[in-house]
Amino acid sequence: MFSYFADSPEYLKRKESPFSPSNISIGELRAALPKEVFQRSTALGLYYYARDIVSIYIAYRLGAAIDPFAQGIISSYGLEGFYAFAFRWALWATYWHWQGVILAGFWQLAHEAGHGTLSDYPLINSFIGFPAHSFLLTPYFSWRASHRLHHKKANCIEDDENWCPETRKDLGLPPPEKAKAVDYADILEETPIYTLYRMFLTQVFGLHIYFFNNTSGQPTRPAGTSHFLPSSPLFKPEERNAILLSDVGIIVMLAALSKFTLTYGFAAFIKLYLVPWILCNHWVVAVTHLHHSDPTIPMFRRKEWNYVRGALSTVDRPVLGWAGQFFLKNVSHNHVTHHLFSTIPFYNQPKATEAIKPLVKEHYNTDSTNTLRALYRTFAECRFIEDEGDIIFYRNKHGETARQVKTEKVE
Repeated sequence: MFSYFADSPEYLKRKESPFSPSNISIGELRAALPKEVFQRSTALGLYYYARDIVSIYIAYRLGAAIDPFAQGIISSYGLEGFYAFAFRWALWATYWHWQGVILAGFWQLAHEAGHGTLSDYPLINSFIGFPAHSFLLTPYFSWRASHRLHHKKANCIEDDENWCPETRKDLGLPPPEKAKAVDYADILEETPIYTLYRMFLTQVFGLHIYFFNNTSGQPTRPAGTSHFLPSSPLFKPEERNAILLSDVGIIVMLAALSKFTLTYGFAAFIKLYLVPWILCNHWVVAVTHLHHSDPTIPMFRRKEWNYVRGALSTVDRPVLGWAGQFFLKNVSHNHVTHHLFSTIPFYNQPKATEAIKPLVKEHYNTDSTNTLRALYRTFAECRFIEDEGDIIFYRNKHGETARQVKTEKVE
């Protein structure tokens, strides 16, 4: 039981291995890839779109039938008290889990559309991505713009747009040569319950807090940076009409949800949409957080950063096993190659991953640690980074790093 929540062998091996940056070029990696992995199929893109819509609808219809079905079983078999309660809510928990996973996959399909991988035709990508993200209250064109900036500068401390860590200075910690154990304890010490509370807030509300005010985004952005404002510095002037369209999509969906609630009741809205939507956000935030937050994965300042180093500084994880591959479109299983070549369709990413592994060798990062354990580990151990240094690892509540940069011996 407890071994299920232990750190994986891949993580432990990485932790024990001093890090030295890769010097492989993007050209070398591209040359190793079969040309067919870059081929996009509009028919396949539309198939996956239709498959997700059908899956959402089937799950919804099954969810809508839960209460009358449960009542029939409870009456037929004379279930009472705890047994009746447990039966009814076990059905609802099953619906919430699977609909949440299916919706997260729908969100990821729109993410693929934002990268232009579902079709050679930009209009078809938008035809898929815009309504899919709007259905899940995500501003499609706004997020697409900021996410592309993230891909250009992934894991560059000064320039990345996502998951930007706090620094020693941000937290008001003394310089490392002066800091004592009590200094770290005063600012960073917390109970496991409070760590879980921070996880809960991030998993439930983190995505939309980021959309509203750029929390965990690039700290050099001015106050008021938001995915909902066309004037935001995240966007180019020529993108502003599309940002307004994103807002309109959200407003239309909110109106549809209001109509649904007035017609079927608040309880139906909570059970059939809101809870699965929250779980969808959980999976989206969980996988993206785990891609870029890990005690053993480096970040770089401009002096040491390059595109390949930044892209390799992410982690492939088998989140949800087969369901993660089927519903989440390989986003967690094959995230390294997605960052290296974001124009490869998700259904070709497994083949691309196998092709690059022999070249990147120890710089290919994977981690089979249980997802909940990995999430807790990042929240507990990835607390801050130093204000100086060109290759940086997260520090924990004691000011310690889980991994060191390899130092060259001078003969």
